[in-house]
Amino acid sequence: MELPVLNISGNAVDTIELDEAVFDVPMNQTLVHQAMVIYQLNQRQGTHSTRTRAEVSGGGRKPWIQKHTGRARQGSIRSPQWRHGGIAFGPKPRDYRKALPRAMRRKALQCVLSEKIRGDRVICVDSLDSMDGKTKSMKQALENLNITGSVLVITEEPSRAWHGPAAT
Repeated sequence: MELPVLNISGNAVDTIELDEAVFDVPMNQTLVHQAMVIYQLNQRQGTHSTRTRAEVSGGGRKPWIQKHTGRARQGSIRSPQWRHGGIAFGPKPRDYRKALPRAMRRKALQCVLSEKIRGDRVICVDSLDSMDGKTKSMKQALENLNITGSVLVITEEPSRAWHGPAAT
């Protein structure tokens, strides 16, 4: 499988051979969905919390005697059915992380990359060295390459020009 390599002006300068084992994998919607759901789960912090009847302040004594009042028996004014009472079965901090086996994770990535290649949504650029880290130059490069909307730029290694001077 061949893919043209463009320069920053949008002209084809070379072609690159893509590995069929990575970029020609049939789409597996179930696997990609599972990988995406697990990715989103792993992004959750799980810091939500509510107070139970034990954690709400007050309510140390019985509000009225058990019998002979004609009212329902109550043990505390902080039980869940009372106003200002604790929350029954509310959320507590927990870890939402799930593991996806490495082979499944790689296969899902291969499925998505293959689908992008089949849809002509991947562009290879020979070099981004002429970029000076300014938005204006990136905007011009994207216009030259006829790219609109959102874009993901992947480089082999970070460029010093994009991150500013090295820290000393």
